[in-house]
Amino acid sequence: MTLRRILFLAVAFAFLSLGGASKLAAEINFSGILDSSVFLRAGAGDAPAFSYGIEKYANLRMVARLREMATVFADVNLIAIAGDHNAIMAESLAAQMAEMMGVDRGPFASTPFVANDNFIAGFELERLYFRINTDNTRLDGGLMRIPFGHGLIWRPTDFLNPANPLVANARPRAVLGAEFSWWPTFDLKVVGFGAAPRDPFSRQGEGGRVGATIEREWSRVLAKALYAFESPRDGARHGIHRAGLSIQADLELGLVLDVLYSYNHEQQTRLDGLAVSFGFDYSLFRGNLIVMAEYLFSGSSSSTSIAGGGHFSNEHYLYTGFTWIFNDFTNAGIALISSLSDLSFTPIVTFSQEIFQGATLSLTAQVPLDRHLFSGDGNRGELGPIPPDHLFPPGIAPFGRHFDFTAMLRLRF
Repeated sequence: MTLRRILFLAVAFAFLSLGGASKLAAEINFSGILDSSVFLRAGAGDAPAFSYGIEKYANLRMVARLREMATVFADVNLIAIAGDHNAIMAESLAAQMAEMMGVDRGPFASTPFVANDNFIAGFELERLYFRINTDNTRLDGGLMRIPFGHGLIWRPTDFLNPANPLVANARPRAVLGAEFSWWPTFDLKVVGFGAAPRDPFSRQGEGGRVGATIEREWSRVLAKALYAFESPRDGARHGIHRAGLSIQADLELGLVLDVLYSYNHEQQTRLDGLAVSFGFDYSLFRGNLIVMAEYLFSGSSSSTSIAGGGHFSNEHYLYTGFTWIFNDFTNAGIALISSLSDLSFTPIVTFSQEIFQGATLSLTAQVPLDRHLFSGDGNRGELGPIPPDHLFPPGIAPFGRHFDFTAMLRLRF
């Protein structure tokens, strides 16, 4: 039996089971989004000079409330896609490259798919978990998101689901695990969590993650401390210790600080295990203009680095963004993601228009830049059109992009 069929039967069983349980449930709610997208790309290096793609994507969500204490959640992703741009992303070599770079690998790099006459279609189980509530406790378990951190863009403490601002529309990945939350007082929260290893075929629990957080809220400040331990595995015979702090303050500026230190005794981690981000957001002109900036230091083995499971290979990054809100239905923005270590940049221009309630049209363009693009001096940057050679697997010809454009119509239901 193929993996696609196994996943389909698993979700079908979950929905049928919940349907049978509906006799006991207070209510079952269905919702979701349907995205219709067109992609255009001007390639660089070994990539085609021009490529395109068409994608239909749906995220279907079900929430079943069982009496007053328990809730069951199930989300699935359905995808249909065509075009040479997306076929290129689905190729195994591109998937390997994207795995190293932390960029969007396309929907078929890690999910089962089938080919039809003029499209390929994919199916993915995204969430499947339960929640049990009491007056001051909550237990979640299953395939779910376990979030950490209050960063605006980078969020180093969110080591289970590292953020990548180059793929802003990507939904955070779920992990198979459990989380127990306890509120001793209304402004204090203590959480214990556990997650299965990153390698789904890990034996004897090698690489499993367990930990705890404590969160305190004041009138204008929210602070969270984190400790996590990853059990011994290849490359970390003594395990990996992670400790971090995340602070969000709502003052004249909205301030954030997010810090995580990862220690691997086998690799004798020092400063390279540190990832720290801090930034602010501020509104001007009666809230019509929103300004945002955030700096990231990413150690070479930290949670935000490629080696640590993140997306970046350099140390110093800066995100700056401006969003102008024309009215309740229209906004436009420009952002600049900068790698200060090698002087490479990716400007991102966005436009969003709510056509009617529940329907939004968005346009996004990215233009990678670096020193080599202007001077031809060979100094290719991580965020430039063609990343440096060491970021490609051995034997793979360098490829990249000069321009990316996406038009997407999103319907919410």
